Amino acid sequence: MAQVPQRFFDALAVRTWCGLSLEALGRAREEIDAINVYPVADGDTGTNLYLTVESAVAAVEAVFAAHAVDAGAREAGDGPSLPETVGAMAHGALIGARGNSGTILAQLLRGMAQVLTARGEAAHTDGQGLRLALRHAAESARQAVAHPVEGTVLTVASAAADAADGTEGDCAEVARAAYEGAGRALAETPGRLPVLRRAGVVDAGGRGLVTLLAALVETFTGRAPDPGAAVAPLARVTHDAEVLAGEHAGGTAAGECAAEEDAGNGPAFEVIYLLEAEDAAVARLRQRLDALGDSLVVVGGDGLWNVHVHVDDAGAAVEAGVEAGRPYRIRITHFGHGDVHTTGSGRPPQERTQRAVVAVVPGEGLAGLYAEAGATTVLARPGEPPASGELVQAVRRAHAREVVLLPNDVELRHTAAAAAEQARTEGVRVALIPTRSAVQGIAALAVHEPGRRFDEDVVAMTSAAGATRYAEVAVAERQSWTTAGICQAGDVLGLVDGDVAVIGADVTVVAVTVLDRMLAAGGELVTLVLGDEAPETVAAHLEARVREAYLAVDTVVYRGGRQGAPLLIGVE
Repeated sequence: MAQVPQRFFDALAVRTWCGLSLEALGRAREEIDAINVYPVADGDTGTNLYLTVESAVAAVEAVFAAHAVDAGAREAGDGPSLPETVGAMAHGALIGARGNSGTILAQLLRGMAQVLTARGEAAHTDGQGLRLALRHAAESARQAVAHPVEGTVLTVASAAADAADGTEGDCAEVARAAYEGAGRALAETPGRLPVLRRAGVVDAGGRGLVTLLAALVETFTGRAPDPGAAVAPLARVTHDAEVLAGEHAGGTAAGECAAEEDAGNGPAFEVIYLLEAEDAAVARLRQRLDALGDSLVVVGGDGLWNVHVHVDDAGAAVEAGVEAGRPYRIRITHFGHGDVHTTGSGRPPQERTQRAVVAVVPGEGLAGLYAEAGATTVLARPGEPPASGELVQAVRRAHAREVVLLPNDVELRHTAAAAAEQARTEGVRVALIPTRSAVQGIAALAVHEPGRRFDEDVVAMTSAAGATRYAEVAVAERQSWTTAGICQAGDVLGLVDGDVAVIGADVTVVAVTVLDRMLAAGGELVTLVLGDEAPETVAAHLEARVREAYLAVDTVVYRGGRQGAPLLIGVE
């Protein structure tokens, strides 16, 4: 559907661009993941870019929501400024950056924001301002990478800026020139980077940037550009990849061949964390991490940084952050046992089991429960959902021919789909059951039978999960609009099937209201999962309520630990 074009780059254009970019990356995510062979062939570049932009979108929407809430005290038509909006976009990308590609994208957006915020409180910028922003974005991203490599997203970003410099038109013309220049550079990346040429693919990060620039064109013209220079080269190299794969002994995928040749001796861990530190300390940190590993990217400023590095000693990388300042949201991903980083060990291959279940769980208590039921678990800490690479590693740890994947969170649908696709390329049969809550995963596990046919087991588990209604009692972090009205920070929210149904002040009172609404439609079993922040008496109160008001309904209670929400409820 055609979009309403924006004449200038203002706050609304930023919002439109972010939204279109997220939609476009959602469509292209699997394609980008599939061509991810550099710097590590872990098949998650598209997903990492999607999650990074998703964080930027959330930050921008929060700015607009804040202005909407304050609308009564404002003049008609008054909204967020351009500096305020691009600042939120850059900050959101910085704190949500995933992987090497997401970290570089965060710096590209930060570079643009630095130019646009320096123009004062102007309501918008024109083609010249957009050209300057694209140029500074490319330069700042290159400076953030310890050892820039040509044939990557850095090359594509520079080409986009060069092409934009060659036009004197408005924002639409500048965006179109940048998009076409980036597309041409993307087509040339296999000629600049041997690992891409051998795999027969273009750079995945560069492909993602071209996708974002296409969304920028659509922002100013109202229509997506003709793929032309960006997609035709991709089709050509994809064909080349198929030829290379066919020529390789045993039919091994081209990406895997390239990874074995180029990354066989690479570091074992990816370490990412946010860091509060002064500029001088970060300069020393760069030197320390550069000596420890490779793929070093440090982005940010003004006291907040996002650090990304590949190392063998993950502990030393974190310790270096502690010496520099205060690291948090620390994420350590092992590139995998028996994968491209551990070949040649001489150890005999372990025999695969027939079937396994891999599940994402929100707390340590549930991780233990799932593990007792035989599942391989991935812990999702509050505010830190797992990346697709972590799910792929869990599938590898399960070491089974068949795997049932339970994401247990609607927000992980793209991540889980990317992980499933990557695992399939490694010869694992994967079925993704779209569970939206850990209580649906519990229901699916309860009917899991490894001895029956795979398809029958998946159908039974899917049916059990689908028949389980789910709810969550949470505490609002900020003022916002909900389906039940406006909530304030600190309010207790009762969410039923993902939508806010109740707003209150007491966890137990809200929980009872939510439970009554769910059981009004019937049910035979209530599952309660208590978080560490739940009141001590809430479980007993809810069990008593079920006994008194609902005959023949059983209740089971689990301790979830630090799961982010005080209470999860399932009704079967």
